[in-house]
Amino acid sequence: MPRPTSNVQAFEAHATEADLDDLRARLAAARLPEAETVHGAPPGPGRWEQGVPLADLTDLVEYWRTGYDWRAFEEHLNQIGQFRTTIDGLGIHFLHRRSARTDATPLLLTHGWPDSVARFSHLVEELADPRHEDTPAFHVVVPSLPGFGYSDKPATTGWGTERTAAAWVELMGRLGYRRFLAHGGDWGGNITTVLAGRFPAHVLGIHTTFAEGPPGLTTEGLTATERRWAEETRDFWRHRAAYAKQQATRPQTIGYALVDSPVGLLAWILDKFAEWSDTQDTPFETIPRDRILDNVTLYWLTRSGASAARIYYESHNSLDPELRVDVPSAITAYPHDVEKCPRPWAQQRYRRIVRWGLPDKGGHFPSLEVPEPFVEDLREGLAAVLGADR
Repeated sequence: MPRPTSNVQAFEAHATEADLDDLRARLAAARLPEAETVHGAPPGPGRWEQGVPLADLTDLVEYWRTGYDWRAFEEHLNQIGQFRTTIDGLGIHFLHRRSARTDATPLLLTHGWPDSVARFSHLVEELADPRHEDTPAFHVVVPSLPGFGYSDKPATTGWGTERTAAAWVELMGRLGYRRFLAHGGDWGGNITTVLAGRFPAHVLGIHTTFAEGPPGLTTEGLTATERRWAEETRDFWRHRAAYAKQQATRPQTIGYALVDSPVGLLAWILDKFAEWSDTQDTPFETIPRDRILDNVTLYWLTRSGASAARIYYESHNSLDPELRVDVPSAITAYPHDVEKCPRPWAQQRYRRIVRWGLPDKGGHFPSLEVPEPFVEDLREGLAAVLGADR
């Protein structure tokens, strides 16, 4: 395997005590609104009908202020291995764990919004150095999207998904990985699709939880389940996607609140973890609260609420209708995800689907909600991809 280039620098995260003290002081001084008018509703989706319930947010804010340990997550990132490099004029942060196994395959994992490298950080070790010798191993690379986490914030327009995908090819090349596998969900799924469609010479194959068919396809010929998926997706974009419209049209405006108020940032992000997870009431049924606070605190300390929101301004509805993917593709549709693409539609874009997964549980954040089944599905999907050309 080629040696990595020298313009990659090791990086360590270390928040100052002053920044952590400031966070705790802001949490203590937070001004909260009155309770939602569905206050007292029984546990279930109705309790969240107007957004994050006051009681839930109050409890989480108190824990964030008095019990949460940022240093533990910070040390976890440092132990994985963090790096930065400048690509196309922008500093890019990434996690990188090279497997000890000689048969390991390079694997690029791309997160979305409102998550971060925290979406995958707890899985890196198991993917790179699995416990069993007959389990596939990977050289794992997890970059922070432009404007997210410890990556630089673009100072000009233009950093959409196409430019990001090109940057990822350059990044993998600098690490010595001319050809690699790729996985992503949410915006990471979009970028993974662009990678596979634009750079097939570099992409061995992909696994995604976010397939996107070309626009304008008819529901004729779909099964009853696929028709329901299509209707649920239409309902989501018509009635539940105000956050996306806001960030696609006025990211700077919401950005002031997200960068200035930790409680505002927490509520904006927690709302999505609650609505998009496969749970009956609260996201903490499946995702530990520390995992969500790891993610939110990373946004807070890097002041990336506004810059991360701009990915919608740059790329909302921008996937090329003519883009086609001819590398082997494994697609998994989790039952409670907010957008599921019927297979006949997916096949119009991904022309070599080698595995189609339909798990029993999981939502938009499967690596956090159902981590062990997610890893198993990822491995099986990537094995199918790698075996497609043998």
